[in-house]
Amino acid sequence: MLVSENLGVNEKGHLTTGGVDTVELAKQYGTPLYVMDENLIRKHAQSYKNSIDKFYGGNGLVCYASKAFCCLEMCRVMMDEGIGLDVVSIGELYTAYKAGVDFSKVCFHGNNKTDEELEYAVELKVGRIIVDNSYELERLDKIAEKKGIKANIMFRIKPGIDAHTHDFVRTGQIDSKFGFALETGEAMEAVKLALNCPNVVLKGLHCHIGSQIFDINPFVEAAQVMLKFIADIKNDTGHEISELNLGGGFGIMYTEKDDPVPYENYMEKVSVAVKESCENLGIKLPFILIEPGRSMAGPAGITLYTCGGVKNIPNIRTYVSVDGGMTDNPRYALYKSEYDALVANKADQPKNTTVTIAGKCCESGDLVGEGMPLQEVQPGDIIAVCATGAYNYSMSSNYNRVPKPAVVFVKDGQSKVVIKRETLDDIIRNDI
Repeated sequence: MLVSENLGVNEKGHLTTGGVDTVELAKQYGTPLYVMDENLIRKHAQSYKNSIDKFYGGNGLVCYASKAFCCLEMCRVMMDEGIGLDVVSIGELYTAYKAGVDFSKVCFHGNNKTDEELEYAVELKVGRIIVDNSYELERLDKIAEKKGIKANIMFRIKPGIDAHTHDFVRTGQIDSKFGFALETGEAMEAVKLALNCPNVVLKGLHCHIGSQIFDINPFVEAAQVMLKFIADIKNDTGHEISELNLGGGFGIMYTEKDDPVPYENYMEKVSVAVKESCENLGIKLPFILIEPGRSMAGPAGITLYTCGGVKNIPNIRTYVSVDGGMTDNPRYALYKSEYDALVANKADQPKNTTVTIAGKCCESGDLVGEGMPLQEVQPGDIIAVCATGAYNYSMSSNYNRVPKPAVVFVKDGQSKVVIKRETLDDIIRNDI
């Protein structure tokens, strides 16, 4: 079973992605190599956009969470598909700017934005700055005054929903570094403070309950909590919130154990709850935003490695060493995230061995995965790790002064480099 719909096996027995032979890609561009299927990215973007049109009558906006994977070409693809961007740093802002993105469709997040970042966001006329705390609100009000601009804001709210995901990627509960708590009255206090700030406009509320979530119910519960708070704001202050950002966090298939719900099912069930809550609470249906990231980029990506050696320790384990590792994919070291892998040049053969894929860094914990089913592998074979389109390049590093791999997009049988492979000169570029 292949975990992404764009993967296949050709007549040579080689793994393909988007119809392109991965073994040939490895020969052409070298390894390690990130490969992204542009058509699948576009298909996911269209699916989310169509869901907004279908279930909210077009009264909404899809913003791609660019932290999942960000580069100029990815921003251009999103813009071409009518998708906005969720950005979280000055670097992502700058990338969006250089790509020519429409900043009215940009949401700027972050729990500790610097003055430099806020000033840049105001200058770019970012459509929505998601304010995380009262100190940020006060600073933003002063910056907007200095720039002579009224800044549109949303507040990030912790709805108190436990998404039952990894502790490091749960963000909706009260014990989180992100956002304002409802239970303590902090959120309502912030709303009243914002309504008295002359240089900001409180447009909406935002929540994000976590990542890699398969259950629809937490999304429904979060929407209901947020709409109740919108009603409370209206009753308490007379101010009616016009926008609601429900975040992202939709799960994808990394291995056969994962069983993601079709994304349209998420959208439909949440939309029903949103409409019912608005009617029951006597509030207008807000403009709805969502911020998918992993589910847009993750399934579209694979990482190709070359096997450098196989080390069998009898009755213990078999290590398969590759020319990458935690520098291009730290997620196993961080979260014990599981992946599916296969030998790309033997994709038509059965997985009859169980191995630990080890990286080349000087770290015992530099592993891509343990107990992974794999075809019989030999040095020189090409190993593909699937569903690596999200949070792999984004979280890559130069640990051990390892250059970052190239990123290649494939589309309609063709391939192109969208991020160049780093050179040794790139490694020392900022050294003095």
